[in-house]
Amino acid sequence: MHPDKSVSERFFQALLFEVLAIAICAPLGAWLLGYPLAHIGWLTLMISLIAMSWNMLFNLLFDRTQRRMGFDRTVVVRAIHAVLFEIGLLLAIVPLAAWWLGIGLWQAFVLDIGIALFFLPYTYFFNWTYDVLRARFIARKIRRARA
Repeated sequence: MHPDKSVSERFFQALLFEVLAIAICAPLGAWLLGYPLAHIGWLTLMISLIAMSWNMLFNLLFDRTQRRMGFDRTVVVRAIHAVLFEIGLLLAIVPLAAWWLGIGLWQAFVLDIGIALFFLPYTYFFNWTYDVLRARFIARKIRRARA
């Protein structure tokens, strides 16, 4: 049995997730879009900060709404949660990307779809890898404590 993740570990995991995502997306985006690495790097950093901030704010507001209205997190409610979160993120990122890159809103929207398609498998594999490595680390720590 593994102990629950502390707030500091959850912060570490989120920070590692974002740092690795920036390290992958900035060079890939610069190469694919033909912009300087620094220009795309700053954009990916801004998107990362917006995503983390929106995640915290949105979930805080969603939790308060759930307490106030008393609904359960059914499959439908979780789907609504995900859609509303993504719409909010889209509304923040698309205008930023359009302005930063000097492109139209439609091009920025298509770019955002590409980013989302990257993050679906990235999120899955990052969290799976983190959990596997975490379990190994905890098992090693337990073995050392018993020795």
